[in-house]
Amino acid sequence: MHDIAGILTNRVVWCCFTAWFVAQAIKIPTYYLVEKKLDFSRFFGSGGMPSSHTALVVALMIMVGATEGFDSSHFAMAMAFASIVMYDATGVRRETGLQAQILNEILRKVFVDGQPISDDELKELIGHTKIEVAGGVIVGLLTALAFILL
Repeated sequence: MHDIAGILTNRVVWCCFTAWFVAQAIKIPTYYLVEKKLDFSRFFGSGGMPSSHTALVVALMIMVGATEGFDSSHFAMAMAFASIVMYDATGVRRETGLQAQILNEILRKVFVDGQPISDDELKELIGHTKIEVAGGVIVGLLTALAFILL
C-alpha cells in the first residue's frame, strides 16, 4: 500500500501546479497591458493569457515523458489528455465565452417594463484564443524543463 503523503514529494504534481501558478500569475500583468486596469482577481479566473489549463497539462505531459519514458503508455495518455484540454479550450469553451458576450450585450439593451431582464452578467472569459493556448504551452514546457534540469 502506498503512503498518501508521497503526494507531497511527487515532482510531477509539484511541476504541474507550479506551471498553473505561474500561468495564473502572468494573467495579472497581461490583463493590465491590454485593459489598462490592475485586477488581482485575474489570478483566480479562467480564460486570458496564458492558458493555465494548458500550462498544467503540458507540464504533466513533459514530466510524465521524462519520468516514465516518452515511449510509455503513461506518456501517450498524458499527451491525449493534453490534446483534449487544448482543443476544448479553443473550441467549446471559447465559443461559450463568445456567446456570453452576445447575451450580455442583449441583457444591456433589452428592458422589461423599464427594468433589465437580469443584472447578472455571464462570465465571458471562459475559453482561450489559439495564442493564449500557445502561451500556456510555453509556460508548461519551460516549467517542466526547469523541474527536469533542477
